[in-house]
Formats: sequence, C-alpha cells, structure tokens
Amino acid sequence: MSTISFECPDDILQTLEETPDQFAQEGRLLIAVKLYELGRLSSGQAARIAGLSRISFLDTLKTYQVSAINLTREELAKDFAHARNL
Repeated sequence: MSTISFECPDDILQTLEETPDQFAQEGRLLIAVKLYELGRLSSGQAARIAGLSRISFLDTLKTYQVSAINLTREELAKDFAHARNL
C-alpha cells in the first residue's frame, strides 16, 4: 500500500480543533466520498480508502448528502424497464 502525505499548517489544525491523526482520517473519508460521488471509485474501493466497511461507508454517505445509488439516468431507466418486465 502506498503512503501519501502533505503538509498542513498548525493554525488550520487549531482552527478545526483536530489532531493530525483526526485530520488525516477525515481527509481520507472526504477524498473517498468525493471520488465515489464522481464515479471514479466503486463503493468498495472508496470504503477501503476511508478505512471503513462497505456498509459503514454507504451509511456515512448521507452525512455528506451523497447518494449511495450512483447510477446515471440511463442506467436507472434500464433498471426500471427491467423491473416492469418481471
């Protein structure tokens, strides 16, 4: 597994009232949520980045107002069409 790091000014951590570890964990989660929202990662991949189970990650999405269903309009229309034919 690769490690990615960046610098964060101390005053930012003080403003957020977070330790470096808390900031890193939240940052991993926010990156995972955004990459999932953009459709660049699956929910399982995003969960691994966030350090959560897939179910916990999907549950966390509502906190960030991100839908757990990541389908295009066309995909959703196909799903509804298939459901009607059942």
